[in-house]
Amino acid sequence: MRRTIFAPLMVSLISLVVMAQTVAHGAKQVTNNPSYGYGYLFVAPGVASGGSATLHIGGGGEVIFNNGFGMGAEVGYLGPIEAMGQGFGVFSVNGSYYFLKANQSEKVAPFVTGGYTGIFRSGYASGINFGGGVNYWFKKRVGLRFEIRDNLVALDGAAHLLNARIGLTVR
Repeated sequence: MRRTIFAPLMVSLISLVVMAQTVAHGAKQVTNNPSYGYGYLFVAPGVASGGSATLHIGGGGEVIFNNGFGMGAEVGYLGPIEAMGQGFGVFSVNGSYYFLKANQSEKVAPFVTGGYTGIFRSGYASGINFGGGVNYWFKKRVGLRFEIRDNLVALDGAAHLLNARIGLTVR
């Protein structure tokens, strides 16, 4: 069952990255203003609705357009800290908005984000996610990402998976 879910998710992720690059390239040609993309890796301690401590590890990418809007996708693994082997895969596709002009000269870039979340292990469940944070660029192409995100998934009722992320961002 895991293979039947994982393969379509990976194809979807690759398709989104290709689509994002195509859209970003088209936006550059039409407006002649900069848009850019970056990738990130993160680790995120958190808490589930029931109060158990969790750990979410993952990575993704995003394209930011010159108007501050962006789109991205990520994939990761989330599990209870005391039994990480009982975790599950997490996939999300998000929109975002950056409050400062999207360019590569800003050191601090605060943002909000939200979108679709899917979790998978022996089955699949859908949900939504929302959050916000900041990218701090300490070098031209390397920065830190700080973010608070809540995944709300329908699993025998609604389950909140709240986490505080810290990660490395590269553009």
